[in-house]
Amino acid sequence: MLLNPQEVKKVKSALSEAEKIVIIPHKNPDGDAVGSCFALKILLNDLGMNAEIVSPNDIPIFLKFLPGINDFINAEKELDFAQEKISEADILFLLDFNDAARIDQLEKCVKFSKALKILIDHHQQPQTFDMMFSRPDLPATCELIYHFIKALGWQENITPEIATYLMTGILTDTGNFRYSSVKQSTFQAAGELTALGANAYQIQDKILDNVSPRRYALLSVFLQNMLYLPELRTSIFTMSREELKRNNFEKGDTDGFVNYGLSIANNVLSIYLSEDTQKDMVKISFRSKNTFDVSEFTRNHFEGGGHVNAAGGKSDLSLEETKEKILRLLENYKDELQAVEL
Repeated sequence: MLLNPQEVKKVKSALSEAEKIVIIPHKNPDGDAVGSCFALKILLNDLGMNAEIVSPNDIPIFLKFLPGINDFINAEKELDFAQEKISEADILFLLDFNDAARIDQLEKCVKFSKALKILIDHHQQPQTFDMMFSRPDLPATCELIYHFIKALGWQENITPEIATYLMTGILTDTGNFRYSSVKQSTFQAAGELTALGANAYQIQDKILDNVSPRRYALLSVFLQNMLYLPELRTSIFTMSREELKRNNFEKGDTDGFVNYGLSIANNVLSIYLSEDTQKDMVKISFRSKNTFDVSEFTRNHFEGGGHVNAAGGKSDLSLEETKEKILRLLENYKDELQAVEL
């Protein structure tokens, strides 16, 4: 059983009494965060409920093709209004993140809110909230949202628009079903969503085959900056602030780049370090194969977390210092990296 029916029943009861509902994704929302938030919002609105999305910042350009995508409150531009909406809410849905620190400037407001806080997420080691539907074994929060909607008894209310949002999250968070986290239930959900009106080909065409020349310019720099470490079965990629700005970087432009390192024969680990274009920090993305746990590595060393094979963290050191730190740390994991079976 994917979800506890008693807990789902409690949510349905709370929804029937709620006057204001706010749905919140993590900062820099990806396809899974956007898909799960908008699918739930549209469903609740269609059922006559007052549900709104408050996002810590903007949605990436590559997702702007989705219907109704601008119907959200951007806290980066309207912080007071966003905080007002959260403080007035009866229910807060917290989607696709496991720690309130991931909602940036909204964290304090959510913490002190008296609303019922409902977490729906698939990341490891979640914080405790009033109600929690946490399934780290699933590859996407959108799959979990789909099961949640079915458990509520509202599958017949899934429109092609809602199905499209859910399929978008599943496709983007599974790498088009390439990642090891994909389960039988994932394919089953995708098949059912197709029957409900989602078109996987059209979604992939909009995301993968409709990119700007800017993305390829950035990819060229990214690949040129690769450090290949065959003895560690690892590739490290770096992008400086100056390189990003010179190529007119916008949020979402480098999404998925880190996966290139895993396409190299015998590689187990791929790491992407990028200087934040606004803050004095380095963002770090990790991807791995099979048993090497990048979530644990990131939690232990870079204030981050995520999944066994996909995680993110940050560093207050310079780009070069961060890379040197990683190189030192990886020497301690050499035997473990060499032992991973492919």
